[in-house]
Amino acid sequence: MKPLRSTFGLFKMKKWYGGVLILVLAMVMSAYDFFNNHPPIDSHRKGNDSFKLPKVEAKKPSLIQKPKLINVEGLDELYAPRNVSEQESNVLLLWPHLHLLLSRSDALPETGQGIKEAAIAWKELLALIEEEKTTKLSNNIRLKEKNCPFSVSSPDNALFSGGNILELPCGLVEDSSITLIGTPNGSYRSFEIDLVGSNFSEEPKPPIVLHYNVSVAGDNMTEEPFIAQNTWTNELGWGKEEKCPSHVSSNNLKVDGLGLCNEQLVRSIMEENQNVSVSRNPFTATLWVGLEGFHMTVNGRHETSFAYREKLEPWSVSGVKVVGGLDLLSAFAKGLPVPEDHDLIVNSKILKAPVITRKRLVMLVGVFSTGNNFERRMALRRSWMQLEANKNLQVNFELWKEAQAYGDIQFMPFVDYYSLISLKTIAICIMGTKILPAKYIMKTDDDAFVRIDEVLSSLKEKPSNGLIEFDSSPHREKGSKWYISDEEWPHSSYPPWAHGPGYILSRDVAKFIVQGHKERELKLFKLEVVAMGIWIEEFKRNGREVHYITEGRFYNAGCESNYILAHYQGPRMVLCLWEKLQKEHQAYCCE
Repeated sequence: MKPLRSTFGLFKMKKWYGGVLILVLAMVMSAYDFFNNHPPIDSHRKGNDSFKLPKVEAKKPSLIQKPKLINVEGLDELYAPRNVSEQESNVLLLWPHLHLLLSRSDALPETGQGIKEAAIAWKELLALIEEEKTTKLSNNIRLKEKNCPFSVSSPDNALFSGGNILELPCGLVEDSSITLIGTPNGSYRSFEIDLVGSNFSEEPKPPIVLHYNVSVAGDNMTEEPFIAQNTWTNELGWGKEEKCPSHVSSNNLKVDGLGLCNEQLVRSIMEENQNVSVSRNPFTATLWVGLEGFHMTVNGRHETSFAYREKLEPWSVSGVKVVGGLDLLSAFAKGLPVPEDHDLIVNSKILKAPVITRKRLVMLVGVFSTGNNFERRMALRRSWMQLEANKNLQVNFELWKEAQAYGDIQFMPFVDYYSLISLKTIAICIMGTKILPAKYIMKTDDDAFVRIDEVLSSLKEKPSNGLIEFDSSPHREKGSKWYISDEEWPHSSYPPWAHGPGYILSRDVAKFIVQGHKERELKLFKLEVVAMGIWIEEFKRNGREVHYITEGRFYNAGCESNYILAHYQGPRMVLCLWEKLQKEHQAYCCE
């Protein structure tokens, strides 16, 4: 086999291979899309040991006409002079390199809104930083009044008056939950529970991230009870309503492995209410946050699930509102995102990013993260990152302090909507070629556990079959989270792209991507993993050879023994995996 020149793939911690820097990429008002980043496939064919690539259709032409550079509202405000020190500005190293990318006329969907909202958030953050410097008190009165608590409960007067019953200053994260205890009071035939979003764009009304409408049985059962779920934004109004029970079959549709509607439960409620107009039985309803969507349980039984919709994700939730015929007895939320006090952490120096020398790095690892995922990032720093050799003012301020404390976070000059994730990928390539040059560049997520030295070992060994997708098609259903129009991608299939929560690029591929976007010769595409495949296909068209190296021990849906990378690992699991690795020197999973 020829020496590997250009590498793209998924890649083997007993020993330190120096020269690796792990860098967290976080947006201004960063929001990792709580969706699974990797689109499902319509068809599948595994790669083979010879790494022969299938033909991906007739040759697709490169862009003929370069997109223009345009003025984008809010961009000038983001790049205006700011009163921050040279050390503080180290979290903004990528900004000069991203200015032209954000000014393209063919920008990704939501780029304009993402920049506009980031400009508002950035202005507020700078004001708070200046206030903190002026008072010299990191725990001043204003910050005490509005911090990021682990749990909140509603005061009695709010319960009796209804309306806004809970305030969530730092949003929600995976495994957060909201519990309501109440009784239908009969004054209305329905009641509504709304997760209210943050209003970053100064619109007349804030968005509704989840509208949960419960309609109870009418007199003499003339109306059947049902549950309706929906979303609302100023831009689009009400979205597509999802009802339970549904007249449309949804048996095959799952969110985090749970069905959209537990129709059997709803039918049992109907039977219980046959002889009464309105049930007066108290109930306990818990709305919890999953990886792919919201889930409602009533008295311990799963009732409904609702997949997240674009730009309406848990990190943006600012409060809970209840209206209608419901007497609330209690309301509380727990599992909320909480930052650590970096000044009180024991041995905090070992958690900080290493001093960078002039010598080229072996590998730069970029971790995609959300602004309010404080606990996940600290778990990574205490585990596999610790090898020897959001549009929310409070979240942004805590993220800024975290970035200054550990020196491993880079802010992005836009709000992190799902359709803008591939801009982070370009940012990683810029970081690894322009700012901290590295031989290899790896992308992963903040819910992944990575055995770094095993990854580096794999780069030197013969590759095996793994997780490169060679035969996949665009999703043309408009209701799909991964919908791609004919205009966005007119071909019937995609070029090869990497499955899973991470992949590695060699330096020459990364340089090509950076230069191609600088010259506006590469296509922007909203599905991050597919976008990388498209750009590498263009690299090949320029006469360059690409070796698709794969590693089957990159597990993109959990953990299995002898893993190299385990995905969907919460902070507790990450620390457990690290402890097992240190004690047993074997890659065993934590059940």
